[in-house]
Amino acid sequence: MNTNFIQKINQIGVPVKDIDRAITFYKELGLPLLFSTDTMAFFDCNGTRILLSLPEKDEYSQSSSVIYFQVANIKETFEQFTNNGVDFIGEPHVVAKIGGVETWMTFFKDTEGNTHAFISEVEV
Repeated sequence: MNTNFIQKINQIGVPVKDIDRAITFYKELGLPLLFSTDTMAFFDCNGTRILLSLPEKDEYSQSSSVIYFQVANIKETFEQFTNNGVDFIGEPHVVAKIGGVETWMTFFKDTEGNTHAFISEVEV
């Protein structure tokens, strides 16, 4: 079986209920808005597009998969976005330690009820 078909993640789709509210939230995360329409908005996350869209059918309106945003300093990021009103589901915590590297994570909700996370790898 050839495993060279998939090259990278090109785009992640996130269903939203209010496109304008969602655009504001993702801009406040610091992601550049590439372009938007009445029903969609495309953001860039270091080469991976995030598509916010109003679902075409009710069956697609559930919350999305978790997007893990890599950050340099998870504690500073948590503090900054907490002060900006982001709804976190707990504080940053260690989820794994491999050799001399700890993986830290904290989860949050966007304005549309989707759960995402900030992740940071820290040498110890």
